[in-house]
Amino acid sequence: MSPTPAQEAVTVRTFAQRFSATRRGARLARRLATHQLDQWGHPYGTPTSDTVALLVAELAANAVLHGRVPGRDFELRLHQTPDRIRVEVSDTHPAHPKLPAQDPTAEGGRGLLLIEAVATRWGTSPRTGPGKTVWAECETGES
Repeated sequence: MSPTPAQEAVTVRTFAQRFSATRRGARLARRLATHQLDQWGHPYGTPTSDTVALLVAELAANAVLHGRVPGRDFELRLHQTPDRIRVEVSDTHPAHPKLPAQDPTAEGGRGLLLIEAVATRWGTSPRTGPGKTVWAECETGES
């Protein structure tokens, strides 16, 4: 029996925080996400930091505007691996987001289109308890 080759260690970092389902909570989520990224070596103003800040801003805004259930918070989770960062926002509303039809005259409804444009991939997944998790990933350009 031959020995199995040693596997390279992979560093995975996680940040999780709950926020009030308000505009202030969404703004705080974005600010804390960029602070955490700075701690992980992605300084404010870098492409990775800017992309993650946009993803957090849009997903948190959707949780506050469309996923809000009175008396319930939303949760932000960031997961970093050597080559990507995954942003997850969970809320307690059961409805899953859908890409809107493109309407250049609409005054809103472009958040998911922005996520579609800047994320490597995105989607939804069930969560324990009521609601869902909407997630988006971006590559860090480092491996």
